[in-house]
Amino acid sequence: MLDMLLFLASVAVISLSGVLMPGPLFAATMAQGYHDPNAGLRITLGHAIVEVPLIILVFLGFDAIFSQQWVFVIIGLVGGIILLWMGQDMIRYRKTILKVEEGPKRTALQDGVFTTLSNPYWILWWATVGAALIASATSYGLIVLPFFIIVHIGCDAGWSWLLTNLVNRSKGLWDVKWHHMLILVCGGIMVFFGLYFLWSSLQTLV
Repeated sequence: MLDMLLFLASVAVISLSGVLMPGPLFAATMAQGYHDPNAGLRITLGHAIVEVPLIILVFLGFDAIFSQQWVFVIIGLVGGIILLWMGQDMIRYRKTILKVEEGPKRTALQDGVFTTLSNPYWILWWATVGAALIASATSYGLIVLPFFIIVHIGCDAGWSWLLTNLVNRSKGLWDVKWHHMLILVCGGIMVFFGLYFLWSSLQTLV
């Protein structure tokens, strides 16, 4: 039991190291937090809708499929296009997004799903680092799987909830031009990663 608890603690530390890295999900969380302090929980739910089935598949031994180059290329190309669309949409309608009565055009749940599905490096992480963690988990048997998922998703939820609360509670301290800049930066992050994913996929093809 002590060994399993120590293992789950290591899962939490490694999960947080991934969660804290800026990326499309981070940008979506910041943008959604302007209107809803609890948007981080909904984004995490959207993220979990995609991630939990993947964790189960890796646990069952399908990680070899996700490490294939063709999987990376397809997700990178499609995901890059999705992120470019999301980013330009955010930049283009940044003033509308900030209107209290309207808010973002996509829900936090949708952003959680889209930004997760569009990230090929998220798949690659689960096919490598995540697979190594899950390989260690299998030594404890199937009973550890739900605890593994709870710890990992819990880290995602805690960080996302903290971000959206910080953004929401501090928005009254900012001038409107900084509000516009927040959405502009978040949209810019989306566009950057969209281009980066497309470039990485094309490089892999070449």
